Order: sequence, then structure tokens, then C-alpha cells
Amino acid sequence: MELTTSTIPGFVWAHHVPSDKGPSERLPANVTIDELLRLEGFLWLHLGLSDTRVPALLEKLPGLSPEAIHALTSRDPHAILSVSRDTVCGTLVDFQRGFDEMTSEIGWLHFAVTDRMIVTTRLHPLRSVDRARAVIEKSNKISTPLDVLATLVIEFQRTVMALVLEINEELNTIEDFVYEHAERDERHRLAPARRTIVKLHRHLRTELALLRRAGALDDDDMPDGFDDVARRLTDRIETVERDVFSLQERARLLHEDIDSRASSETNRHLYILSLFTAFLMPPTLVTGFFGRNTGNLPFSEGVAGTLNAGLLIALSIGLAWYALKRARIL
Repeated sequence: MELTTSTIPGFVWAHHVPSDKGPSERLPANVTIDELLRLEGFLWLHLGLSDTRVPALLEKLPGLSPEAIHALTSRDPHAILSVSRDTVCGTLVDFQRGFDEMTSEIGWLHFAVTDRMIVTTRLHPLRSVDRARAVIEKSNKISTPLDVLATLVIEFQRTVMALVLEINEELNTIEDFVYEHAERDERHRLAPARRTIVKLHRHLRTELALLRRAGALDDDDMPDGFDDVARRLTDRIETVERDVFSLQERARLLHEDIDSRASSETNRHLYILSLFTAFLMPPTLVTGFFGRNTGNLPFSEGVAGTLNAGLLIALSIGLAWYALKRARIL
């Protein structure tokens, strides 16, 4: 099988949606950039940032402002959203995808939307992008580049919901071990889940704030139809943000419970150790006294000296027990 090499730097795929709102068409890998730009309708061009020639290619695409090119090539690990009359661009959080499995590692999707195309770039394969591509290939409802952006955010929301269910099951398993096996310390299993939840919640709050701010712009400062898209996406991000926040609170309370149980177990061990110390201290004083190499030691004469010293040790233990009992330590 012969592999086809693309002439477009960083080419991952390209989809063409005709102007008659027909089904989208995935273009072959050997398509040229000139052929793409001559097509009617609009394009979705997806590129990989691992190719260092991508910035030069983006500068040749019509309609991309310097701000959009910067958003598409940025390596900053935080969400960005910039809206103007002709362009919507920025960076959205997503989850990386391995070759044969889905991961919970945070990834970044860079995008720029004009009236004739949407360009997306990424450094690592992403979950939501692949799912959005599958949706667009089957749907006839995608009519503008903004619809592609909305589909990307919707599929990200669904990805987050699936991850929330996975983490929820993991927390259920940890809780079962915590409450049924008191001797087990599950903090090592809880830490990765809490780290993922905290990072995700932080990025979701940022995206939500950016969408709210963009939706509050005047109509003259945003592309046609963006107001409705921003409102719908804000509602979806708010829903998933609340779910993630609830999961974060549950993980925090579970961590506090595990810490409390660990502290109680440590205190119980210290209590037992302190009791042993209290019981053994008087016998230690007795044996230390009789172990001196001095003259006229009690019980040094006669055959019952060792027995008498042993009885004295037992008596000291009894006195220690009585003193602890009177003090209500036992």
C-alpha cells in the first residue's frame, strides 16, 4: 500500500462543505492549497503544529489576521478567545488521544474562523476533534464555519461528561476501599483524579468567562450568528462546569476523609506506643536500680533476691496501671 504525501505542510485533513449545504466531503491528502481555495462553500483545514512550515502556510491563507495566525501557532497553555467583525480565533482546552487509547492529559486546540473557512491546529491528537469530524461527515446541518466551532465545543462537552463518569466510577471504587478496608490508604489512587479535575475545572472556568465576555460584545463587533452560537456554547459549558465542580467537591471531601482516617490510625498507634512506654518505664527504673555496681544493694544476699526483684517489677507495673486508670487515660 502506497502512502500519499500531502503538499500542504502539517496536513491532517481537510473537509469541504459545498455552498448548497450538502454533505461535507473529506478531501484527499494530495490536494493542493490552491485547489482548496478555489472550492465553493467553506473549508475546515486541520493542521499539525509538529511541522515547522505551518506558520509560513498560514500567512498565505486569505482572511487570517496576524492575531489569528498567532492564535493558531501559539504554545501558551491557557484558553484564549478573540472576536472581531471578520474573525473568531483562540485556543480551547481538549484531551489528548493516544494511538490505541483515550487519555486524560490536557491538550490544546487552536482555531481561527472566517466567513469562508475554519482552520484548526494542534500539537497532539485530540479526542473532541476526531469526534467532531465524525459528526460533520454524517450531518447535513453544518452550514457555516461557526457551526464547526460549535460542534467542536459540543463534542468537548460530551468528552468531559464521559470523563466525569469515568472519574465518578473511580471515586466510587476508592470510597468502597476506604470504608470497607480501613487499613488501606487510597490517597495514591485519588491524587491523579483530583489533579485532572482541578486542571479541567480551572480551564472550564476560563473558557466560560471568555465566552460570556465575547457574548456581551455589540453586534457590530462580532460575526453574524456568533451571538447565538456563544449563548448556546455558554449554556453547555456552564452545565459541564457545574458537574466538574461537584466532582471536585466530592474528591476533596473524600481526600479529607482519607486524611482523617489516616490521622486517627496514627493517633491510635501513638496511643498504644505511649501506653507501652508508660507500663515499661517503672520496670526500667527498677532494673536500672538493681543493675548498679554498688555495695549494699537490696536483695543481693540470700536465695530469693531475684524473685523479690521480679515481684517489685510486677508491683511497679501494677502501680503504673493504677495511676493511668485513675487519670482516665486507660
